[in-house]
Amino acid sequence: MEIEERFMRRALQLARLGAGHTLPNPMVGAVIAGPDGTIIGEGWHRQCGQAHAEVNAVNSVKDVNNLKNSTIYVTLEPCSHYGKTPPCARLLIERGIPRVVVGCLDPFKEVSGRGVAMLRDSGIEVVVGVLEQECRELNKRFMTAHTTGRPWVQLKWAQTADGFIALPPDAGENPLHMSTPVTMRLMHRQRALCDAIVVGASTARIDNPSLTTRQWPGRSPLRVVLSRDLSIPDNLGLLHDGLPTIIYNCKRNETLGAVEYVQMNTDDPCTWLEDLYRRGVTSVMVEGGTRVLQGLIDAGAWDEARIEVSPRRVEKGVVAPVVNGNAIACHHIDGNTITVLARH
Repeated sequence: MEIEERFMRRALQLARLGAGHTLPNPMVGAVIAGPDGTIIGEGWHRQCGQAHAEVNAVNSVKDVNNLKNSTIYVTLEPCSHYGKTPPCARLLIERGIPRVVVGCLDPFKEVSGRGVAMLRDSGIEVVVGVLEQECRELNKRFMTAHTTGRPWVQLKWAQTADGFIALPPDAGENPLHMSTPVTMRLMHRQRALCDAIVVGASTARIDNPSLTTRQWPGRSPLRVVLSRDLSIPDNLGLLHDGLPTIIYNCKRNETLGAVEYVQMNTDDPCTWLEDLYRRGVTSVMVEGGTRVLQGLIDAGAWDEARIEVSPRRVEKGVVAPVVNGNAIACHHIDGNTITVLARH
């Protein structure tokens, strides 16, 4: 088992190289060990729509004759269906690889055990569950989405030391700036790891945010605004910059350029979360304000909260949400403290 875990850890290292580029697909790594126990091939899923990890690993092997006496270690169950690429399980069968070690099963309904069954039905020895927890954690967004029917939800906000996320609406200084240049850049990295970013109408109206990853390389997420009565001004930048945006509201269905207005009950977060999942969104970052964030917390529709606390005090304003969870990380950066909570 020790050698199995060693190869799987290497596959996990490779999988992480795809972070931010494979969405909404999972990150996957693969390692091929030859008959003498040395690595003869490696690969990872580099980008959505491109070759999967198993394909890249097989193609990296110099002497294909070694495949017939090799073991491939892959962090996630090989796919068994035709999507944007052919099924990886079929490739492994055709190349005559006799043994496959899988980190964890794929919860996606088109796979979900079928890949392993296809391999075993072809006479291939399959071992499942090596470093399973690490492999599942690597793709917690993907796993949550396909087991719950809603995207993995990360709540994010910054607050003052005395517990406010914004000044009163009539204050001269809004938005209230609490992040540092470094923590802002790290937040943009978090955006790049999600399929969509969500704000409420008040945040959109007061901050006029662009909601892009302009401070981090990678694609910008789908923008989502929750505006029950469409109380957002027509001159908002995100309505005119040509980037895909959804406005969930209770008044109309309409598409204007890159902006889609979708009519539904915005007070129930499960309705718009489930709609996003149907659209292929597996992870979202919710950036507030308090009404939207607290609504998700009260509904239990969240998985992780990223809370940045500044030493600044303002004495009055919009009170930050109240959330209880298990602290899984804490970072002190430029005088600010970032705490990450998990719901479970």
